[in-house]
Amino acid sequence: MSLPPEWTPPFERDAAAAVLSRLAERGVYLGTSSWKYPGWRGLLYSDDRYTYRGKFSETRFEKLCLAEYASVFRSVGVDAAYYTFPSEKYLAGLMADVPDGFRFSFKVTDEITIRRFPHLDRFGPRKGEINPHFLDANLFREAFLAPCEPHRHKVGLLMFEFSHFHASDYARGRDFVADLDRFLGELPTGWDYGIEIRNRSFIHPDYFDVLARHRVAHVYNSWEAMPPIDEQWLAPGSRTNPECFGARFLLRPGRKYQTAVDQFAPYDRVQDPYPIGRQVLVDMILACLRQSRPGRAYIYINNRFEGSALGTIAAVLQMLERERPHIHPPI
Repeated sequence: MSLPPEWTPPFERDAAAAVLSRLAERGVYLGTSSWKYPGWRGLLYSDDRYTYRGKFSETRFEKLCLAEYASVFRSVGVDAAYYTFPSEKYLAGLMADVPDGFRFSFKVTDEITIRRFPHLDRFGPRKGEINPHFLDANLFREAFLAPCEPHRHKVGLLMFEFSHFHASDYARGRDFVADLDRFLGELPTGWDYGIEIRNRSFIHPDYFDVLARHRVAHVYNSWEAMPPIDEQWLAPGSRTNPECFGARFLLRPGRKYQTAVDQFAPYDRVQDPYPIGRQVLVDMILACLRQSRPGRAYIYINNRFEGSALGTIAAVLQMLERERPHIHPPI
């Protein structure tokens, strides 16, 4: 008896760990966006590990949960580096909590990717000002790559996320592409880079051509105002780096971020299944597994996508199980 595509199985920690490990061995790094979610207690995290004097300790949870996460998953997307350049101490702490073979994919600090500082309190007197370090390759090398260098073997995809540009930033997408072309040409080689854009009109052959010329991945992203991720996946030329690609399943198209937070927190169960999104996620994994030459896929699921990243991953692993007869060698 076939199950409806929106059905979500329970997250089975041990079974998931075994499959996720085998996928990582084949170059498929399937994980979540961040890991510090108390709502995952009882699903991924063991309560007794974070109990102090009979009560849940948020401090203990913050300190210890990454190691438990890494006992099941082999990769995670790190948003924290987007807000400040990662220090050597911060990175060393992360790396010490995970085994060899684990991969952190970092969002590059917005000091590099913001053209004009938004009117947000965290930017203080710079609000509304032009950013002098926009697409500054030297600053990226010194402030971001240098601290990562000692941990290169545990670094996955470095993702440059560009928030939505307004007409005052770029009147034409081709102007952004020209600036991006220059910037990518100045980056050190030997790292996996990805570009994530939030202007749907920028999804254009010229954009894909520039990324392909520099062997940089387009990061497929499911976001409120972007084309659905299945359309991005099928767009001609979107696989811009034959060796790797990235994907972030963040929001269902049309849903605002704050709406998802209000509706889905504390992220302990799937509340709005998205069968099309699940299917393209499976298609991405299968495409990587079927490549004639080994590649790397960095795929991250956000709680705001369906309500719980763990539930989405449980559903995807079940769908992959049905594909096992067609996967050679099997996972």
